[in-house]
Amino acid sequence: MKPPFPAFGRGLALALALSLTLVGGAFAQTATAPEATSATSADTTAQAAAPAATPTAPEAAAESVVDYAAWERLAQRAEQAIEAGRASDQALLNLRAELVSWRDTLTAAQSANQVKIKTLQTQLDALGPKPGKRESEPASVTEQRKELTRQLEEAEAPVKAAEVALARDNELIAQLDELLRNRKAAELYALGPSPLNPALWPEALSDLSQTLRLAWAGVVATYGTDTQRAEMRANAPAILALAVLALVLMLRGKAWAGWLGGQILPRARGASFGLLATLVSVGQYAAPWLGVLAAVEALHKAGFLGLRAQVLVDELPAVALSFFVARWLGSRVFDRVETGPKILNLPPSTRAEGRVLAALLGLDYGLWQMVGAVSAYEGYGEETRVVLGFPLLALAALILLRLGQFLRRHTRAEGLEHDEGASFLARTLGLGGMGLIAVGAAGLLAGAIGYTGWAVTLVFPTVLTLAVIALLLVLHGAYVEAYAYLRGFDEEKARASLLPLVMSFFSILAATPVLALIWGARVSDLQEMWARIMAGVTIGGIVLTPADVLTFLIVFAAGVGLTRLIQGALRTTVLPRTRIDQGGRTAIVSGVGYLGIFIALMVAVTTAGIDLSALAVVAGALSVGIGFGLQNIVSNFVSGIILLIERPISEGDWINVGGQEGYVRDISVRSTRIETFDRTDVILPNSDLISGVVTNYTRGNLIGRVIVPVGVAYGSDTKRVEQILLEVARAHPLVTVNPPPSVYFREFGADSLNFEIRAILKDVNYKLSVLSDMNHEIARRFAEEGIEIPFAQRDIWLRNPEALGAALGGGGREAEKERGDD
Repeated sequence: MKPPFPAFGRGLALALALSLTLVGGAFAQTATAPEATSATSADTTAQAAAPAATPTAPEAAAESVVDYAAWERLAQRAEQAIEAGRASDQALLNLRAELVSWRDTLTAAQSANQVKIKTLQTQLDALGPKPGKRESEPASVTEQRKELTRQLEEAEAPVKAAEVALARDNELIAQLDELLRNRKAAELYALGPSPLNPALWPEALSDLSQTLRLAWAGVVATYGTDTQRAEMRANAPAILALAVLALVLMLRGKAWAGWLGGQILPRARGASFGLLATLVSVGQYAAPWLGVLAAVEALHKAGFLGLRAQVLVDELPAVALSFFVARWLGSRVFDRVETGPKILNLPPSTRAEGRVLAALLGLDYGLWQMVGAVSAYEGYGEETRVVLGFPLLALAALILLRLGQFLRRHTRAEGLEHDEGASFLARTLGLGGMGLIAVGAAGLLAGAIGYTGWAVTLVFPTVLTLAVIALLLVLHGAYVEAYAYLRGFDEEKARASLLPLVMSFFSILAATPVLALIWGARVSDLQEMWARIMAGVTIGGIVLTPADVLTFLIVFAAGVGLTRLIQGALRTTVLPRTRIDQGGRTAIVSGVGYLGIFIALMVAVTTAGIDLSALAVVAGALSVGIGFGLQNIVSNFVSGIILLIERPISEGDWINVGGQEGYVRDISVRSTRIETFDRTDVILPNSDLISGVVTNYTRGNLIGRVIVPVGVAYGSDTKRVEQILLEVARAHPLVTVNPPPSVYFREFGADSLNFEIRAILKDVNYKLSVLSDMNHEIARRFAEEGIEIPFAQRDIWLRNPEALGAALGGGGREAEKERGDD
């Protein structure tokens, strides 16, 4: 079994360094260790994989012709190494690096002779298709065709060779990756010695004490030399300055940063307070870490460190960085402040415990890295490594288990454990709590049994994942505070804005490679994935590369922006100066918008070099599907275009269609929105407006007619009534003079003589107001003139009045009896 510390320690150190770059930190140098040695034959194979006589891929790239002989030798060695399966991991990684370098060379070779190939192909196309068996062509044309075909085959030969070699190269790289992954999986699930075996403890303690004893002896021996003392005296001023700086920063740095914050924060207002508080908190933990760096530099300048002591001292910045970063993240996640929004809804005592556990977890991870570096330098056996590392592994597992309980407690405190409407963050925290509990318990049990590789791979990546997630949450809060400060919003409004969320989304995307490295991915794996992405994705015969997609988006966005600019100019500057009505202006602006988007789409596709001919079959099938399944949608779309072109109705028109009456507020390509008189919106499909009967009261102009029915009592002077009604109609300001209003004696009704006023209005939108005004005036004039307005009168005859009277009388007597009893 391969020792668990060195290789995995390097991966975790790299992942932690990448995650800390999100806040501008710098990760200290971490000691690396050699891989475990494999069989002697494997090392011989590794040495043979890269002979000095073989030109490297960059050298081959510099030549005009690819050295396929060298490539063949490399490919054969790679195939032999894969089939044998005895080479060490490092040898396989070196072999893979060579293959990747050759892949770049072969990819570049695929573009060779492109100009010549296109020219020859164009010439062949100009000659036309090759004649059939019964057809003939001039001998000169046949000779020219043969010569061009020969030249084209010669020009395409290097391209074909590069394509074949590239396919082989990609397959070899994939097989190497599979072999490395299988080895890693075998190592993870290999059962090793149990750290709980007391028989292993004396040897582990003996190895550790020997390391410390030899490190001290090396310091004493180095300090005892005259040369070293002379060097110390020469560097005494720098050593003294660094030592004083280290003591000041480590002992007083945090306090001074807090004092500076106390001077600044009381003057801050609103969102600037939170932003400045975040910056001050970073300074409080950055100062003592810089002090540790100064102390380590002072020890290096002193020069009395031996080799073993130097290994320990070189790990101190990494341990301190892990500790202070964990303390800072813990102070932000488990906030001391009682007011304001919090990431976790926990009581103060639990938050205080969380801060302590976070700092302890950071220190534990840093010490685990140090133990791994020392173990690799000293060459400890597997038993010693497992025994020394298990206490740190067990402590990390127990802390994870406790933190998982905190997350579960937060979910219960929010009342979201069984709430279907719980927020995404609350549900994620609840599931994360259960996951941490499971990881802590499983890691502790696996490490105790002897599955150290599996336990280490499970526990410490979870620790780093927690650090990255906590950092992302803190960064989101910083984005909110910065956005609120820049825009002058309060924090609540900024938290509900979209821009901080978008910035957090891109932070998550940036953290994705870091998380992949944390969980065992190699840098070469990420490079391989990136190479595949850059090579493009094939969709329906179309190869889409990131460059093509980016070009398409930029050109399309520019086209849409230009279209919106033209629409704005037409709407506000050009069209208002014409005699076109409002409906026509709206139609022109909408048409320009649709045309501009279509042109922008076509230009973007052409500029990006996307060949849509491969989608001809898909487009044909889509047209069939549209013909059968999307008939209504297509019908409404075409009807919308007809409405915008013919304009039988326009925005602002008063229409009546299918019993729905109101004003047209919006005409889109699929439907038309009508606002009724009771202020409700009715969405009508455009096909109904084209195929149905539509009454447009205001099309072309606002003139309309109002009819006012009037009834008078029998015996009234009909001529006088007619004269009064004409006077009332002519007196209204909205009634036109030409044509003048008219009054008609319509009929002899059952109860009244029925008249009718018919008048043309200047604005039909005021029809109801005019009708009401005229009725008021008619009532007033009829009252003055003594003209009666009849109303229906009815006489009711009862067939059995005696029975009804008896029933009413009996009911009255019973009521009187009840009152008497009371």
